[in-house]
Amino acid sequence: MPNKLAVIGLDCLTPQLFYGDWLADMPNFKRLLDGSLSGNMVSIVPPITIPAWTCMMTSYDPGMLGIYGFRNRKSYAYEELYVVNSSTVKAKTVWNYLSRNRLRSILLGVPQTYPPRPLNGLLVADFLTPDKDSDFTYPPELRSEIDRVADGEYIIDVKDFRTDKKRELLKQIYTMTERRFKVFRHLLSHEEWDFAMMVEMGPDRIHHGFWRFCDPGHRLYEKGNEYENVIRDYYVYLDQEVGRVLAAIPQDTSVIVVSDHGAKGMHGGICINEFFIQEGLLTLKDYPKEPTSLKAGIVDWKKTKAWGEGGYYARVFLNVEGREPEGVIPRSELQAFRMSLKKKLEGLTDEKGENIGTRVFFPEEIYRTCNNIPPDLIVYLGDLNWRSAGSVGHNRIHVFENDTGPDDANHAEEGVFAWYKRGRGSASSRPSRPGSGKISIFDIAPSILDFFSIDVPDDMIGKVL
Repeated sequence: MPNKLAVIGLDCLTPQLFYGDWLADMPNFKRLLDGSLSGNMVSIVPPITIPAWTCMMTSYDPGMLGIYGFRNRKSYAYEELYVVNSSTVKAKTVWNYLSRNRLRSILLGVPQTYPPRPLNGLLVADFLTPDKDSDFTYPPELRSEIDRVADGEYIIDVKDFRTDKKRELLKQIYTMTERRFKVFRHLLSHEEWDFAMMVEMGPDRIHHGFWRFCDPGHRLYEKGNEYENVIRDYYVYLDQEVGRVLAAIPQDTSVIVVSDHGAKGMHGGICINEFFIQEGLLTLKDYPKEPTSLKAGIVDWKKTKAWGEGGYYARVFLNVEGREPEGVIPRSELQAFRMSLKKKLEGLTDEKGENIGTRVFFPEEIYRTCNNIPPDLIVYLGDLNWRSAGSVGHNRIHVFENDTGPDDANHAEEGVFAWYKRGRGSASSRPSRPGSGKISIFDIAPSILDFFSIDVPDDMIGKVL
């Protein structure tokens, strides 16, 4: 019988902070890293929570999953975007394979598990759960225990991490994290399990909410501000929580610490649709007097060739003849148009006229297949140093406050990974210096199946570590 495996997922935990000077003040993380197989983990394109965790747990890329972000096109109509959830995941996850092999799992807060599906084990759904009146646990009766186990109201996610109320946000993050770890330790101690996985959203929320206060390289940083050490203190606090988990599990349990992507300071936002307006590629019926979301009803589609969605990257869609309802780009000219648009986007500059190093991806070139409806272009504005703002009415391309609220950080392409194989002896034969190597996000699922001596399916695209 294989040993137990516990996965501690820390959304957005970032290598340059985790493996840096702070490690000396994080004895539990350091203990895990010593002798572990560890390194930077290369995330998906694009590096965002949905679908990154699902890619990690299926070893499928976003195209294979047909999930390209939080919101996806349902059809080629102009307003057919929908928010994905567990019902959109058709691929088998790690816990599906474990259940088939009669191995019992505990899942807590793993992204894209709402609504919960039956499994051999227990499940508390993720931050996409609408509210706690929803059925967010499996089995359903587990829901009534969550608040009691958490010693207070279990928090699915902070209410609004893009806010100027920083003290309130910080309090929410700590309370959420503390109670999630309490529930995890309780389940580990009181339930039978072979595989247990939790994902805490706190690192993501604290990076977005406080990066400007902690990074001397951020344009809004002020030395000596009251939040200057907030992110470091939170990393040290996470180390303490992880230490409590290690104390609660059997000595022969193997432990993985992993994040889905990293973080970096954000210079500002590029108003992608303002850029298209300036280029003559997007025409509005009436230009708004103040910033407003781009809605299908304000666009003159007969005079529009391209439009974009905002986010940590830009999803760009083209108005193609015979595909979109009022498409204008002939299919025979589609590839040439995409190439010309790629060149225009790669020429984007900052407010001073300096090229920002934008990178453009064509989905069919980076994914093994493209199920459902992918964007026509995926754009890393300024190599993810800038985010995409989808709203219009700014009368300019560059903005320095996010159009959906204060946000200081963007997602980075590499997260963290460490696998401490207690009791199996294999880790000591393959140690690596913390952060020294690179591991693919697609390698995690096949490696977990191999740990449990389950044959790795041929359609998983990662390798066993």
